[in-house]
Amino acid sequence: MSADAPAAARRSQSAPRRRPRLTGKAIAPYLFILPNMAIFGLFTIYPAFDMINISFYDSSDGRRFKAVGTENYAEIFSSAEFFSVALNTMLFTVAFVLLTVVASTALAVMLNDKFRGRDFFRAVIFLPTLLSAVVVGLLWGWILDRTNGLVNVMLDQIGLGQPGWLTDGNLTRWVIVAVGLWIHTGFYALIMLSGLQGIDPNVYEAAQIDGAGRWRTFTQMTWPLLRPTTLVVIILSMISGFQAFDFIWTLTGGGPVGATTLMVQFIYQKAFESPVRYGLASAGAVVLFIVVFAFTVLNFLYGRRKEAA
Repeated sequence: MSADAPAAARRSQSAPRRRPRLTGKAIAPYLFILPNMAIFGLFTIYPAFDMINISFYDSSDGRRFKAVGTENYAEIFSSAEFFSVALNTMLFTVAFVLLTVVASTALAVMLNDKFRGRDFFRAVIFLPTLLSAVVVGLLWGWILDRTNGLVNVMLDQIGLGQPGWLTDGNLTRWVIVAVGLWIHTGFYALIMLSGLQGIDPNVYEAAQIDGAGRWRTFTQMTWPLLRPTTLVVIILSMISGFQAFDFIWTLTGGGPVGATTLMVQFIYQKAFESPVRYGLASAGAVVLFIVVFAFTVLNFLYGRRKEAA
């Protein structure tokens, strides 16, 4: 038996290894996602790489391109207009993200309690997310109109005057943040609600036994356990903030005097309004992509580090 063992070992080593057979069951999942990936690659991945290429050219008609190297990037970073738009975008995004986290968490905590009509209110807060952002901008433009808007008519009736919600730059900056919250908070609240429902009920039972109140339970137990969900909300709301355009365009048009012009509108105007600058618009889009990607990675790494700690 001992003499046969080395021979068997040699035969097993010399025998060719069989490759795993590709069966229909193994290939089927990839066939199902192939159409979606093909569409995603054709209409998202390819245009993204083409945008990077176009950023090194200049064109006014989209047919004739002239290579300009990094001149578009140099023009962007030396433009006072770009830095004004970048500042507007940063201020909007910071305010939008912070208020979104606070509002969505508060709504999720309230909607996690048991009370009559809870399912109805969950549906109501999610409803604005389903509306067209363009329609929402037009709707709020009518509501906040200085002379005939519903808000100012009511304020004027009680003697508070008619604020220029859409004509005063300082007010308008907060108006677009508020409308953005009205649109998106319901969606993020449902994400936070799913995180709350994933917390073990035994945690709250232990807190009650220890005599902890609602605030102490939330700050010392609920909030730390919600950290991964909060990170998701921060990343998603940050991306939404940087990409905000549609409802702002129909609500303020970027005004007054550029007070609400954000990065995506800057890119849109350079690409589609006279004088058309496709290369400059592409360079702006590349810069926006790099900023969003960098902030997303930093948030992700920070969240992973907190989880490890």
